[in-house]
Amino acid sequence: MTNETKINDGRKAELLATQVEHIDIKSFDARPIIDAMKKMSFTSRDTGRAAELYNMMLADQDCAVALVVAGSTSAGGCMDLYAELVRNNMVDMIVATGATIVDMDFFEGLGHKHYQANEVPDDDTLRSLYIDRIYDTYIDEVALQNVDHTIFEIAESLAPKAYSSRAFIREMGKYLVQHGKKENSLVKLAYEHDVPIFCPAFTDSSAGFGLVKHQVDSMKAGKPYLTIDSIADFRELTDIKIKAGTTGLMMIGGGVPKNFIQDTVVCAEILGHEVDVHKYAVQITVADVRDGACSSSTLQEAASWGKVSTAMEQMVFAEATSVMPLIASDAYHRGHWRNREKRAFAKLFND
Repeated sequence: MTNETKINDGRKAELLATQVEHIDIKSFDARPIIDAMKKMSFTSRDTGRAAELYNMMLADQDCAVALVVAGSTSAGGCMDLYAELVRNNMVDMIVATGATIVDMDFFEGLGHKHYQANEVPDDDTLRSLYIDRIYDTYIDEVALQNVDHTIFEIAESLAPKAYSSRAFIREMGKYLVQHGKKENSLVKLAYEHDVPIFCPAFTDSSAGFGLVKHQVDSMKAGKPYLTIDSIADFRELTDIKIKAGTTGLMMIGGGVPKNFIQDTVVCAEILGHEVDVHKYAVQITVADVRDGACSSSTLQEAASWGKVSTAMEQMVFAEATSVMPLIASDAYHRGHWRNREKRAFAKLFND
């Protein structure tokens, strides 16, 4: 080992010294704050109404709740928050980016950590140290490659056929039950509570690297290999919408997950089913509406496509780690989840 390597090892340890600590929504009661914010204006009042709508979803005995997550809030400290929503029957299905599920939650489920970037040198220096950066958060690239290889191992253990992302993520949850190092993993808890997770762009994550390696190695050996079937994702999620009837959306960010869950209404109609639009909808985003992108298109706009109701929807233009802990803590302490039916939608499918 050269002196330069020793210096770099020390520098890497220095930069990865402060772990991100995920917020515990049970440790504080946000109800008084939310109640006060409802009497204010601007983003505070929007946040108060969003919390009110989420509580309405949980109190509505006919309503199935979808948690929809895009962006890096899991890495930024909301990972345990989302896990608690599953643990306490506050969501019935999840639609998310591959990064949220694989690079962040499964990553920590294997025992790895995210770190606060208390100092940000130039990114070429970070690259030389194998440190990946998400704004002010660091990830050890060596640890992330462990995720790639673990996904490869899971793929190698499965029958070579087409899997929806939901079916493959369920296998990831099963793996964490046996080999995981974190109790509060969203992937693990979703497996244990039969809450299906969908990643419509699943290979846009560490899963992609592991699955490509699985396919390449299988092709070289002349063996069949598994694939991820995104059409099956859409079909399965639409099946859940048809089964659920009344639905509510709690959306953090936008992009593909947002459009994917909203489109189930249209898809069900194409299949000949009469289904209601999503009755409740909350979206938390900082995206600008002027570019017309899916991430920023308002819920009112979605109503024109026959996807959501305009009666009970709320846009919150805020960075989600600043408001989602308040909304989730408020809902936890109001306790409507205690009387909810456990839907266990994962049991609809035979894997």
